[in-house]
Amino acid sequence: MKLLAFELATEACSVALWLDGEVRERFEIAPRRHAELALPWAGQLLAEAGIGKRQLDAVAVGRGPGAFTGVRLAIAVAQGIALALDKPVVPVSTLAALATSCQFAAAGEAGAEHRVLTAIDARMGEVYHGAFTVRDGSAAAIGEEGIHAPDVVPVASEDDWHGLGTGFAAADGLLRRRCEHFASIEANALPHAAAVARLGAAAFAHGTAVAPDRIEPAYLRNQVALTLEEQRVLRSRR
Repeated sequence: MKLLAFELATEACSVALWLDGEVRERFEIAPRRHAELALPWAGQLLAEAGIGKRQLDAVAVGRGPGAFTGVRLAIAVAQGIALALDKPVVPVSTLAALATSCQFAAAGEAGAEHRVLTAIDARMGEVYHGAFTVRDGSAAAIGEEGIHAPDVVPVASEDDWHGLGTGFAAADGLLRRRCEHFASIEANALPHAAAVARLGAAAFAHGTAVAPDRIEPAYLRNQVALTLEEQRVLRSRR
């Protein structure tokens, strides 16, 4: 199976190619350069692998949540390629991809299960968050993904959880302080397209790919700017 994957929902720009279990990736923290880098990187990965676009079976994409511009760009790029090639798209949760990008899971023993709380800085005093069980590179959601202020994000009391993502550093590290009992916290962790590729390949194998025009971004937030009153309230919390 051959699958091209994009993850552009954060400050990290990432593109990956899945080739029958082998993953090749380009990754760079490149704010505001996603549109410049994504397609050239995809072309480079295909050229290096010696395959043409029409040999792809599907396109996987991190559907968010994350930065509105990045999520929209990723969806547009994936749709454009898939429509041109008449291939399906596999949408993957950016928070789930983040959960499987963690170092402890990559280094863990086969079959070991980890519980992970992922959080991405959503700005405006909030974080995107999701809870997952991670085993052998796959992620199963525990409840629904959400967006909340760091002081009201649901936090488990058990100490065998792991925290991942920039949301743990947001608001002066408030969520990190609430999760000090966790086994580990990586507040600089960012989602990778390699994880989107792995999750996308598994989802494709289970028949969950969709037509390009049916893909839905996961914004979680409908509002992109604070009102003056909301800014005042946010400042009062600091």
